[in-house]
Amino acid sequence: MSHAPGRILIVDDEPALLKMMSMYLRRLGYDVTTANTTETAWSEMEAAPSSFAGAVLDATMAGLSMEDLALRMLGASSSLWVIVASGYPVDMTAIEAAAPGRVMFLHKPFAPEMLASAVRRILAAQEEEL
Repeated sequence: MSHAPGRILIVDDEPALLKMMSMYLRRLGYDVTTANTTETAWSEMEAAPSSFAGAVLDATMAGLSMEDLALRMLGASSSLWVIVASGYPVDMTAIEAAAPGRVMFLHKPFAPEMLASAVRRILAAQEEEL
């Protein structure tokens, strides 16, 4: 199996933020898929879980809770990493327990460089685990 970064699924209901994150990560060479609903995100993941290296999830969206979505995604792929983004404190206990070392929190608002740094850090941590 290749250890290339793979596809990143970005899930956010704010169109401008979704566009900024996807454009920035694409410019850095990442293959990005976007979803503006939790249902769309789960459909994308469920259809091809092994094609995704990671996901960036907005913590406060309608539909599935961030915790439910993250746990489903992490359960679908044993190598998937998840970055949860929120401007509010988030209880990450259950997600971190389900996937130690594969979960990170990113505080909103953030600059594109901070997102890129978080992705690089979680990818580096994954490489160390291999």
